[in-house]
Amino acid sequence: MVDIKSIDDRIIWDEFLEKVQPNTFLHSWQWGEFQQGMGERVWRLGVYTNSHEPSSPRAPRTDTNIDALTGIALIVKVRARRGNFLFCPHGPIIEGIKNYELRIKELIGYVRELAQQEKCSFVRFSPLMLKTPEHNKLWLEAGFREAPIHMHPELAWILDITPSEEKLLAGMRKTTRYSIRKAEKDGVAVTMSANPDDIEKFWAVYSATVDRQHFVPFSKPYLRAEFEVFAQQGSAALFFGIYRGEIISTAFIVFQSGSAFYHHGASIPKYTNIPASQLVQWHAILEAKRRGCKKYNFWGIAPDTAKNHPWSGLSLFKKGFGGLAEEYTHAKDLVISPAYWLNFTIEHLRRIKRHL
Repeated sequence: MVDIKSIDDRIIWDEFLEKVQPNTFLHSWQWGEFQQGMGERVWRLGVYTNSHEPSSPRAPRTDTNIDALTGIALIVKVRARRGNFLFCPHGPIIEGIKNYELRIKELIGYVRELAQQEKCSFVRFSPLMLKTPEHNKLWLEAGFREAPIHMHPELAWILDITPSEEKLLAGMRKTTRYSIRKAEKDGVAVTMSANPDDIEKFWAVYSATVDRQHFVPFSKPYLRAEFEVFAQQGSAALFFGIYRGEIISTAFIVFQSGSAFYHHGASIPKYTNIPASQLVQWHAILEAKRRGCKKYNFWGIAPDTAKNHPWSGLSLFKKGFGGLAEEYTHAKDLVISPAYWLNFTIEHLRRIKRHL
């Protein structure tokens, strides 16, 4: 027996995440607060399972027949000119694989009705499930179709940071290890900040990187709002690589569920022979170890087969630290109304334009 209930108690939500420790922060309570702060509507749903069903329909319910929280789903209403939709980022988060199909079936039915009530044209799930034919089939058989574009990276680069510092350095590409030592020798200093006002410093480097690389940026209010929400709980930090008194590299790191996430970063090429970015990442990794994290998530990378992908250069940089790729099931859409196809066309063209 599966029941879907709203969760309004942060302690219940956080305790479940602490137990499961998914490799994402996009299902954290803070991410929901951030979305609400940006004006979006949010639902926090719990998947409750009665794991001690009565032996017969007439058997009375006892104190042992309790509903256990076995999954959660953060649902965000995304408002767009091309049509509103409900989105579940890197979710749902389900404990274990047993009866997974039954649990998401009930959840999908609940969210479908919610989408109809909210007059949304479709529902999009970006499951934090490894990409396998079985997982893909599960969603397609539930009535979903492949989304025309991803919402968050679906190919991530993950580094196990439980080994010693010496072993982590030994596991790096030789040039990355050399760059860290060179930056230290050349006098690059790395500072860390949890002060939201320092987003101004981050933005100066970030905006310069946007001008140089021509990617679609997040706005300054968006970055500040995100940082403020996580920093309030001690779950975010800005790292700055400083050379000759000037910030030339920076990273926005989120610490959540036993992992550290390199969510945003930027650098300026003023001193091309000073590898500050490698040293910044190394300091972030060491801070993640200090906080007890087991993984360092470099976020998205480009597929090896996509040589012209806009992330190719950045992917080479990330892989230099050692680690492994983790590929997730592609985002799936549940069509609610014919208005979906306008969104499909726009996103399909956007993906082609961005060479994704």
